[in-house]
Parts: sequence; C-alpha cells; structure tokens
Amino acid sequence: MTFWEYVGSRHEQLLADTYQHASAVFQCMVVATLIGVAIGVLTYRSEWAGNLAVTATATVLTIPSLALIGLLIPVTGLGVAPTVTALVLYGLLPIVRNAIVGLRGVDPSLVDAATGIGMSRFARLFRVELPLAWPPILTGIRVATQMLMGIAAIAAYASGPGLGNEIFRGISSLGSANALNQVLAGTLGIIVLALLFDAAYVLIGRLTIPRGIRA
Repeated sequence: MTFWEYVGSRHEQLLADTYQHASAVFQCMVVATLIGVAIGVLTYRSEWAGNLAVTATATVLTIPSLALIGLLIPVTGLGVAPTVTALVLYGLLPIVRNAIVGLRGVDPSLVDAATGIGMSRFARLFRVELPLAWPPILTGIRVATQMLMGIAAIAAYASGPGLGNEIFRGISSLGSANALNQVLAGTLGIIVLALLFDAAYVLIGRLTIPRGIRA
C-alpha cells in the first residue's frame, strides 16, 4: 500500500488525531500564556526575581520529555492530565523570558507620562506596558507553540491524544506493511499543523501590532 492509499483508507482516524493534537497544543498554549505572562508581570521589576523565574522555567527544559511524562504518570495517571501538565511546563520558558524582556524594554518616559496623567498602576500595565511588550511576548508564544507541536507527540507514551499515537503505532510495528506509512503520516501531520499555527500567529501579529511598532 502506498502512502497516499494509506492516508485515504485511514483519513477519518488521521483527521481525528490531527484535531486532538491541535486542540491539545492550543489549549495548553492558552494556559501557558496566561501563567507565563502573569509570572513575567510579577517578576520583571526585580532583577533577582526575573532571573529566578527564567532559571526555574529553563530547568524544566533540561528534563527529557519522555522522562517528565513518565514521572507524571504515577501522580496524574494516563491520558490527558500528564499531557497537559507536561506541555504547559515546557511552554513556559519562551513566554516568561520574552514577557520579562518586553516589559523591561518599555520606554520609562512613556510610563512616567501615563503616571503623570493619573493612570493607576493597573491601568499603566494593561494600557501601556503590556501592549508595548506584546511583540516579544507573541514571539515567545510562537516559539513555544513550535516546541509543543513536537513534544505533544511524546504524549502518546502516556495514552495522550494526538498524532503521536500514529507514530508510536508505526514504531511498535516496524517491519510490517504500513509501519513507515504510520510514522510518516504522523510526522507530516505535525509539520503541517506547526506551519498552520505559525501562519495564524503571523496574521495575529499583523492585526494586533501597530505598523509603527512592527517597523
């Protein structure tokens, strides 16, 4: 059976796995973004706190993904829980680091001007600082998403959702007629999803970042 014949005969399952993979990455990125930006907001004013936040999230990346998921299984069980936990943890570093860099890079004169017209600390953060820090934050989100696309495939080890199941099935049946087709289908699916997500981020950037800031 050729690759395209395999895809045609298994298209429903492949579409279901693709949707689950995209959904898992998207939802984990939403959670990681909220947590990462919050950490950045809480720590960017302090040099030691910012360094601690970056170091702590960077430490997670030193743990092999398969090992982390394996360590999570006894705590969270199989399925979605270890997948979500691992992906959120892995997605934090680029977002935290870029949020801190972006917030620290805001022109102090603009913050002083906002203070001078009577803006509260909360208003300055959400109306001046975060909008100006958004370009590097979005870059961090893009980087984190590309990372999670590949890491999410490892979640199949813990019975997680996504295209990793197709890859693991192919690896476990190497030598069979469709083993290579399974691995190839899962891998190409992840690559296509990564490109589509990145294109979506480019569009979001064009819609949310003023032309002057982009320049």
